[in-house]
Amino acid sequence: MSAASVPAPATSAQAVPATSAQAVPAAPPQAVPAAPPQAAPRSAVTAVPAAGNAAALAHFAARLAFETDVSDVAAALAAGAGDVIVIDSRSRESWEQGRIEGAVHLPTAEIAARAAETVPAGVTVVTYCWGPGCNGATRAALEFARLGYPVKEMLGGFEYWAREGFPVETADGVSRRPADPLTAPVSGIACAC
Repeated sequence: MSAASVPAPATSAQAVPATSAQAVPAAPPQAVPAAPPQAAPRSAVTAVPAAGNAAALAHFAARLAFETDVSDVAAALAAGAGDVIVIDSRSRESWEQGRIEGAVHLPTAEIAARAAETVPAGVTVVTYCWGPGCNGATRAALEFARLGYPVKEMLGGFEYWAREGFPVETADGVSRRPADPLTAPVSGIACAC
């Protein structure tokens, strides 16, 4: 037999006839290996990890010991609470432009000289100035603390008092503006935080 007459072996590309007795099962599909799980990208919020529980408790408790908000002050004044006095530490011109109804005007520069005659014994002083962009209330609170008074700073100042729709007093009387929906619920006087 010559080399030309010898049949070539079948390749995988050539069809191999199968008989019913020799059925070739189809190869199972190859599983694609799963990519290793990717960690979610970190946000700017968690780039610096949150403080531990003990540190968080100490921090937030301390903030509440130093600060109060306009809703809490409004509720205290509306209830006639005798354990707080609200001090407006701004200038005479600012006071006359508008103030918290029931507040006492005592500019920061006069606190050392007038605190004893102005602040009743046993009350907590709440200081305020224009708003979040002003540190006058912080300076006033520092002055009261130097004198030994219990003191808190009202967050948001006169700006947020007025924007939340609380009573504003001027020489013309007391008025309220509609609550700004970006600062307070328009359907009530408290956010119930």
